[in-house]
Amino acid sequence: MARQSSPKAGRREPRPEPLTKPLENTETIDFDIIELLFFSYRDFVSDPDAILAKSGFGRAHHRVVHFVNRNPGMTVADLLDTLKITKQSLARVLKQLIDSGYIQQKAGPEDRRQRKLYPTATGRDLALALAEPQSRRIERAFDGASAEVRAGVKAFLSGMQNRQNSKAD
Repeated sequence: MARQSSPKAGRREPRPEPLTKPLENTETIDFDIIELLFFSYRDFVSDPDAILAKSGFGRAHHRVVHFVNRNPGMTVADLLDTLKITKQSLARVLKQLIDSGYIQQKAGPEDRRQRKLYPTATGRDLALALAEPQSRRIERAFDGASAEVRAGVKAFLSGMQNRQNSKAD
């Protein structure tokens, strides 16, 4: 029996033409704001990234150090809920921070299975060192802004969060 070839056999599909016009803002998509968020985030994390890299740490370490310093005594379960990361990811990062002396883990007073997290003095110093350049950047951006503008920015950033992650709910 002879094998039939498909009509496309041996023919190459034409390559699509490259698009040369940039995406423009629409009624529902503001690419300018999206880009501003990309660039501001990149710059906002750049100083802490450089500090963390000296210790072989990354952004996950930064988030853990930040939230443990903001909420001393929080449980591992609370931290998992806050960060929305896997137990495995947190376990690796937390072990490095504990072994390096930035965080201490203690059993809960009522439930010994509960693990509570506390910053050490070194961990507090790291949290401040990471927050200082970010705080300077924020203050430069707010230079001359009114309290209403500051409140508006906080409302905007809160509105950017997923509803289930927002502290305002």
